[in-house]
Amino acid sequence: MSRLHTRFAELREQNRAALVTFVTAGDPDYATSLAILKGLPEAGADVIELGMPFTDPMADGPAIQLANIRALANKQTLAKTLQMVREFRAGNDSTPLVLMGYFNPIHKYGVARFIADAKAAGVDGLIVVDLPPEHNEDLCLPAQAAGLDFIRLTTPTTDDARLPVVLEGSSGFVYYVSVAGITGANAATLEHVEQAVARLRRHTDLPVAIGFGIRTPEHAASVARLADGVVVGSALVEQIAGAANPAQAVDGVLGLCRQLADGVHSARKA
Repeated sequence: MSRLHTRFAELREQNRAALVTFVTAGDPDYATSLAILKGLPEAGADVIELGMPFTDPMADGPAIQLANIRALANKQTLAKTLQMVREFRAGNDSTPLVLMGYFNPIHKYGVARFIADAKAAGVDGLIVVDLPPEHNEDLCLPAQAAGLDFIRLTTPTTDDARLPVVLEGSSGFVYYVSVAGITGANAATLEHVEQAVARLRRHTDLPVAIGFGIRTPEHAASVARLADGVVVGSALVEQIAGAANPAQAVDGVLGLCRQLADGVHSARKA
């Protein structure tokens, strides 16, 4: 049983949603990024998405684009990102960790080598934004054969004819991008989110996590009442961008994570 399956099952028993946090590996530098990564579970993150820096993150808005630039400027590589996961796993064997990014760095690294190294490092799943189901054989199928979950993105423009194709081979959870556009964009209405979750649940038994545009504990709590997971990325990354020094970056990210966790974890309490 995978860490993702176990975590979502535990949360279902507790009748609460997961807080899924996103940060970019190596942002603003390796040591600070690792300190943030190690601190996220205690600050309330139930699942961690760790971004693999890339020069052309086309689905990401300005905040995460800048995070990629900062990380790459400080020589973050895919090998260093996997090393970061190994160091995280040395102190945490229970929190699910998913690598999120684009196929180009994986292809350059070597798909078979990447899958083996990611599994050995303690990665639980992959979100690869630019690899559609038509290319399952390129990464999805061999990754799942090695025991890595492959998480798909669905969007408001994924219609009922396309949805089963997107969901085929999906595992871990389904990531619903609640707005058509880039990360950090304006949030969808709760009515839209509720309708989207209901539609997805007609097509899959996987947990449904909602992301894009969630920035405050109050908004996170309102989404947590409707979905199995709440994904927050840009708001956390902006804490790094606005920090005057590494310690402030760590405190900013983990402080906001605690506030978001409080919102998500209390959302369904009477």
